[in-house]
Amino acid sequence: MGSEGAVRNVAIPRPSSGPPLSLRCPNKSCRVRNSGIVETGKQLSPASVGESSETLEQRLERFELLYRVGIALSAEHNTERLIEMILVEAQKLCNADGGTLYLVNESKALSFAILRTDSLDVALGGTTGKPIQLPPIPLVDAATGSPNKKNVASYATWLKQSVNIEDAYDAKGFDFSGMKAFDARNHYRSKSFLTIPLATNEGIVIGVIQLINARDDNGTVKAFSRENQRVVEALCSQAAIALYNRLLLDDQRRLLESFIKLIASAIDAKSPYTGAHCERVPILTEMLARSVCDANDGPFADFALNEEEWYELHIAAWLHDCGKITTPVHVMDKATKLETISDRIDSVRARFEILKRDAEIAFLKRQLSGDTQPGGAELRAEHERLDADLAFLETSNVGGEFLSPEKQARIVEIGARRIEFGGQSRPLLSEDEVANLSISRGTLLPTERLIINGHMVQTIKMLESLPFPQNLRRVPEYAGGHHEKMDGTGYPKGLFAGDMSIPARIMAIADVFEALTADDRPYKKAKKLSETMRIMGFMKRDNHLDAQLFDHFVRAGVYLDYAKRFLAPTLIDDVDVGALLAIEPKAFELPEREARLRRWQGFLDEYLDGA
Repeated sequence: MGSEGAVRNVAIPRPSSGPPLSLRCPNKSCRVRNSGIVETGKQLSPASVGESSETLEQRLERFELLYRVGIALSAEHNTERLIEMILVEAQKLCNADGGTLYLVNESKALSFAILRTDSLDVALGGTTGKPIQLPPIPLVDAATGSPNKKNVASYATWLKQSVNIEDAYDAKGFDFSGMKAFDARNHYRSKSFLTIPLATNEGIVIGVIQLINARDDNGTVKAFSRENQRVVEALCSQAAIALYNRLLLDDQRRLLESFIKLIASAIDAKSPYTGAHCERVPILTEMLARSVCDANDGPFADFALNEEEWYELHIAAWLHDCGKITTPVHVMDKATKLETISDRIDSVRARFEILKRDAEIAFLKRQLSGDTQPGGAELRAEHERLDADLAFLETSNVGGEFLSPEKQARIVEIGARRIEFGGQSRPLLSEDEVANLSISRGTLLPTERLIINGHMVQTIKMLESLPFPQNLRRVPEYAGGHHEKMDGTGYPKGLFAGDMSIPARIMAIADVFEALTADDRPYKKAKKLSETMRIMGFMKRDNHLDAQLFDHFVRAGVYLDYAKRFLAPTLIDDVDVGALLAIEPKAFELPEREARLRRWQGFLDEYLDGA
């Protein structure tokens, strides 16, 4: 099990409300003292467990080290580094050659979080990135369901007491088969053991430290002295509190992130046409941000994100479209101009059938009265006109191409034709249907476009209403600004994007690129890479995107790295990098800073109804 997995699977036990657990020593040769020390095997010599032979100066140095370690433990925010620090500093305090730190996992077992043996140059788990291929130690016997007291670490967990062993090969009652197998494989000799549970003030055991082979100044292995034990127990007391708090924070962070991803997946599931947009934009955002952080020269040479800022950007990217959860499905999924809950073109087709039927009835009536020539040429001509008009409306309904004013006029003309329906004469198309079919580009009316764009209003309102901690205070700005433009013509605030942070501007590029290349939109086909980058080049020229960031996006090849991972091979073609970098943004007038700052205070007038 790797260190990362071990930490993620840590279970935070809850204090038991039942009676205290009664445990007996596994054999007669172990004694539980009032101090909490468990001695097994050979009787420890007075030099080992009696009064320490350390000088006062040595004791002061040791306690000064303990004090410094305590401060460092409380300041460390990374769980992996914290775990490693606990074990390493415990080794230093008593000059132990090796050690292991276990964590209680959700399966009621002790997982290996970090393992070290200095003389063998073995360092696994923790920040090393090297997994520990050892099975966890069960705390409960699978066969009987009773507490497992065979292993020293599990014994110390159940008893919540330290175990100090002078020589493991002479100790009775504990299973040291794993240790002996390790020794045989590595030509090593494990001897003295000090095992201490990591217990909080409430008595919650979250892990165990096990130190191996205390050494004197000459490197000779000796027993862990009583002084060693007391000092390491003091360290473990501080470490348990620091680690417990860190694990609680990690649990809260995982809960927050899971809830955020739940919202994002719900938005993607709400509409089959948004696909995995909420999942892909964070990936591309972080790819571009990491590339910008790695820049050694140019405008971003000094840009960097620390660990907390990376997390802040990560959360913001996942929440960048959270307001879409309020967008009506019939607007979000409007694949054709007449679509609401269903596509109204079916109703239009039915009306044309009525017109054709009425024309046929009228023709037959005239034929019966002798008022028309036989052969039906007139009827066929009328049916052909109706079929042509319907085909034209069906084509217009798709919204796949620009609709000229002449075609819009034809729609008005067709819609004005009268039809008898339900005993009443009415226009063939309603005013709303004419307006929708006359949309010049796409499938959305201006009012519907405002509804779609209004998801940003809801995103900002939702995020600004949350009590984000200090390290996440910029999430609303990062997530809420990806539709703002450099020249102030974006929405929903009309901010001049140059006043926004670099991460917010990065997200705008990621959002546009993902939208253009996505193959799951109802109103368009996925664009090839060259066309996508050409369109974004126009957006650079028109000051819709940050020109410097876009140039880095191109020059560093981030667009191509993403394409190779997520686009179909048929969409990846050659991009004219030189032409994109040569594009010069248009000049625009930048208002005074005070005027620009006022835009941060509210939304544009057209979005005030949605605010």
